[in-house]
Amino acid sequence: MNKILYLKEVPFAKKLFGFVLLILGLYFFIYNIIMGSIFIAIGLNLISTEGSEINLDNNTYRNLKSIFGIHFGKWKPCPQFEYVSVFKTKENQTINVISATTTITSDIIYLNLFYNKNKHFTFYKTEDKADAFKIAKKIQLKLGIDVLDATEKESKWVED
Repeated sequence: MNKILYLKEVPFAKKLFGFVLLILGLYFFIYNIIMGSIFIAIGLNLISTEGSEINLDNNTYRNLKSIFGIHFGKWKPCPQFEYVSVFKTKENQTINVISATTTITSDIIYLNLFYNKNKHFTFYKTEDKADAFKIAKKIQLKLGIDVLDATEKESKWVED
């Protein structure tokens, strides 16, 4: 099966806080169903992640939400994709500790599928350029579309 799955990373602190709320929710559920349900819902929301999945065998995709490795989302037929873009950008992560704040910047590469002239959706994210182009080539071969290399200042079309 040819599927490409991309899930956004959930920060560790958010996961930890979500698990704490989930455990508290289960505890409170015994004594107060409403309060326990609220804590459980908030905890599950914090530990869940979003992303997308493309099934290249039957040409469908879905935007999904994932909780504990279980994926939820409705499959839709893929639009007529025009090209896949390998796009390099900076990603900032801000860390706060008591009174100190720091921002860590790292290079990140997104793969976007473009359709209807300028509409797109991000279906993959990585820090490894070779990995990004491997996935882009797979998409190119399966869907018969072009690959745009936008990792440098000057964008260029990738030759087969």
